[in-house]
Amino acid sequence: MLGGSLRSLGLGAVALALAGLAMPAQAQFGGLLGGSRNSSSNSDDKCAETNRSAGSRIAGGILGSLASRAAGSAGGLLTYVPVASLTDQLTHSIACRLDPDEQQQAADATLEATRSADGSEDGAPEVGQMAAWTSNTRDDVSGTSTVVASNDVDDDGLQCIMVSDVIIVKGEETRAEKRMCRRPPAARYAIAA
Repeated sequence: MLGGSLRSLGLGAVALALAGLAMPAQAQFGGLLGGSRNSSSNSDDKCAETNRSAGSRIAGGILGSLASRAAGSAGGLLTYVPVASLTDQLTHSIACRLDPDEQQQAADATLEATRSADGSEDGAPEVGQMAAWTSNTRDDVSGTSTVVASNDVDDDGLQCIMVSDVIIVKGEETRAEKRMCRRPPAARYAIAA
């Protein structure tokens, strides 16, 4: 019995150490050092880790999940992995702070906020249109998606809008601006690169 507990503890420690290697220092110690969690499209995206390969991010997410289970509640040091099917609706800076169910809720809010004001498929949403959500999985998480700017169809046939996402997790606000476009008559907007 004691040997099984020690073996289990050893595996947890190994998983925690490997997860630490897979995360940058800011992700490991940002919460401990009191760093700001606010982000915008003009600042460094602390959560996106764009310098790392996709394989490295996936491995880090898997190891982070293992370490989280081994360590219990890690006090917010670990981040979530963005759900691949929602990356056309959510920025990394928002997705990495939300669990998969919350990511779906935030993406649904974006879809709702970006629907045309008159319900037609060829119309654009009005500036100021907003959709709010509250987490079904955690009491202290909520967010909004708001259309903040719109333009007419450009020379390439794209209609683009700017959307501002705001989430609050454990009292900390994170903001992200995203440019979203569609090619009429498509009804759905997606994040433009």
